[in-house]
Amino acid sequence: MQGTAESKLATLPNIKTALPGPVAQQVVAHDAQFISPSYTRPYPLVVKRAKGAMIEDVDGNLFLDFNAGVAVCSTGHAHPHVVEAIKKQVDDFIHICSADYYFPQLSQLAEKLSQLAPGAHDKKVHFGNSGAEAVEGAVKLAMYSTRRQKLIAFFGAFHGRTMGALSLTASKFKQRAGFGPQALDVTHIPYANCYRCPYNLTPESCGAQESKGPHCARIIEDLLFKTTVPAEECAAIVIEPIQGEGGYVVPPASFLQTIREIADRHGILVIADEVQSGFGRTGKMYASEHFDFVPDILTSAKGIASGLPLSATIARADLMNWSPGAHASTFGGNPVAIAASLATLELLEDGLIENAAKMGAYLLEGLTALMDKHSIIGDVRGKGLMIGIELVKDRQTKEPHAEAQHQVELECFQLGLITLGCGQSTIRLSPPLVIDKDQCDFAIKTIDDAISAVAK
Repeated sequence: MQGTAESKLATLPNIKTALPGPVAQQVVAHDAQFISPSYTRPYPLVVKRAKGAMIEDVDGNLFLDFNAGVAVCSTGHAHPHVVEAIKKQVDDFIHICSADYYFPQLSQLAEKLSQLAPGAHDKKVHFGNSGAEAVEGAVKLAMYSTRRQKLIAFFGAFHGRTMGALSLTASKFKQRAGFGPQALDVTHIPYANCYRCPYNLTPESCGAQESKGPHCARIIEDLLFKTTVPAEECAAIVIEPIQGEGGYVVPPASFLQTIREIADRHGILVIADEVQSGFGRTGKMYASEHFDFVPDILTSAKGIASGLPLSATIARADLMNWSPGAHASTFGGNPVAIAASLATLELLEDGLIENAAKMGAYLLEGLTALMDKHSIIGDVRGKGLMIGIELVKDRQTKEPHAEAQHQVELECFQLGLITLGCGQSTIRLSPPLVIDKDQCDFAIKTIDDAISAVAK
């Protein structure tokens, strides 16, 4: 077994046609006839095949993928070890409903996830198909076990688009517009974005470097519990250890630790949404580990099965004591997805988590150096291969430059680099964990060139 994917494609881009090419144009036109317009397509990438960190489109153009299907293809596209595991399982059987019947790999993966998730306590696992499902399961479990109804979440958060998860999501108004009142009783407060502190404080002045913890965490106890959210009615605080759609925002460790302390004082559960930040992406199995942060319930999806639909709600064993039939899924824990996940974990532990940390540090250093050249870059931040480059109109005012972000994204596409935006004006980099130094160098140079072209 190797930690990098064998590939018959070149390892760097080669753009042969104007983009989109003629075949891609036909596909895009056909797509517009039959596919829901609610999908967000930032540019016309039409995929034919993909290997490792490379994508070939239907016109023969090669792209370097620094998005990985939105942080999903953790082991790269079609890693041979994962493909082999999938084929073997398909030959044995494709589906059996794990909510009704047994197969050995299900509990094997659950045991592995229980061991890898933060905290030394015993854990149990519920499998679903998507991040939103994992979040729904986590919230249902929190309400079931506490017999409380209220929740606290954060502005900028993304937890999914199903009605319960959407109540927690507070990333973009478009995600909520037209769907009526939120299904859950959720109160949102600002996340610990030290680059854009909504309280106009600094880490030195807000308490983040003191034992009392930062103001943005203490406000839960100092304000919410005294005004709108009775602590004894709050089931859980739902938080991303590193905020994803909100802009790849990395909080100070004291923010998460203070939230943990507040929750413990009031018998409130903490749910860590690690759908995007988990499974090796940040250079550790879960981002929570960077902050010495142990949640009661953790959600995992995206990179969990290298591209197959699977999610997991991982909780303290004493919490996951609901009765049979309380929560289940027909397809959750599908045998083929379980096989892919077990193979994915083998690759992560065989060197890909280490590679994510190493290549992430290299990328972060190279991208940070671009700040000396481009005043449009306001901030570069991240952990491992979860990196955000925030563009601003002015470094003093920090006014977001959403148009520039979109134009840089398009320019990168034209140059053969696949990226995606997040937050108000942040370029998101979430490449497969198999990338090498040459590919990092190409990405840094391409982003440099793209920003130069846009900032003229």
